[in-house]
Amino acid sequence: MTTAAAPAIRYPWDTPPEPGTAREVAEGVLWIRLPLPFALDHVNIYAFDEGDGWTIIDTGIGTDESRAIWTALLQEGALKGKPVTRVILTHHHPDHVGLAGWFQSEHGAELWATRTSWLFARMLQLDVHAVPKQETLDFWRSAGMDEELFHKRASERPFNFADVVAPMPLGFRRIQQDDVITIGGRDWDVHIGHGHAPEQATFWSRDDNLVLSGDQILPSISSNIGVYATEPHADPLGEWLESCERLSRLARPDQIALGGHKVPFTGLPLRMRQLIENHEGALSRLRAFLTEERTAAECFVPVFKREIRGEAYGLALVEAIAHLNHLLHQGDVRRRRRDDGAWLWQMV
Repeated sequence: MTTAAAPAIRYPWDTPPEPGTAREVAEGVLWIRLPLPFALDHVNIYAFDEGDGWTIIDTGIGTDESRAIWTALLQEGALKGKPVTRVILTHHHPDHVGLAGWFQSEHGAELWATRTSWLFARMLQLDVHAVPKQETLDFWRSAGMDEELFHKRASERPFNFADVVAPMPLGFRRIQQDDVITIGGRDWDVHIGHGHAPEQATFWSRDDNLVLSGDQILPSISSNIGVYATEPHADPLGEWLESCERLSRLARPDQIALGGHKVPFTGLPLRMRQLIENHEGALSRLRAFLTEERTAAECFVPVFKREIRGEAYGLALVEAIAHLNHLLHQGDVRRRRRDDGAWLWQMV
């Protein structure tokens, strides 16, 4: 007996809206794209017409450019002079939460988020450092970070949320698993995912075929799964795989996934399978590679199938650690400290 192949991934809209414009993707639903100063140079926002105002899903990063785009959209652009009355966050990363506090303080919007998303965002927005903390330096050492890069970053101002996330006032409304939320005249089931970000909210429409997937389900790219100095023994990859398996049971071929990056797409059952197989393949290659002791920084090729340098190095490093931690939690590998503090990993 053979299983029918899942329908292919398709893209209903070939090109995204230009910054400062919007495209209607369903009745009363606008797709807005804002620029980011990173290698992944954009984030998608979705605005839902509530009659007397708008609910927006995520906000973009907290820069003057983003604020100017939003101001133009609100005053004479696609939002037709109506206010943003509610901001709903998918997760706490700065490209999604950056202007949430601005919308609260300057526009009177109500903020809805999962508790973990709000706590992480507010904590990190208040946590500002001129140079990396010792805990971060120790963490980089434990990963076997490239020596030249380590010394360069050790004396530089690190990335601070406060640089790109507006101050967040007290007060939010909690979203949690199995909530049913009305957005834009539709009822949406809330399903929580983990791995890319803790307690990330996804929304599945009961009334049509729309899914607000945030960064939990993206087309053509896989969300970064990272371990950081805040929780160095975490297993976010295990949480990611569990989330993908659970969310895949909700997926239908006709659903249109409105994700945080790239473009909306159909073919969710196939994409969910790809997201799982991508990491299962990396784990298989990593097991074959760890016949000898290796640091996390030496594992880029088996995890990503290529060497990684430059801007992507930091994200690659934390994702390599996530794969190694997962194997450790499974009991497949062991590790020992090298004299310089780096963990050496090897198959059991």
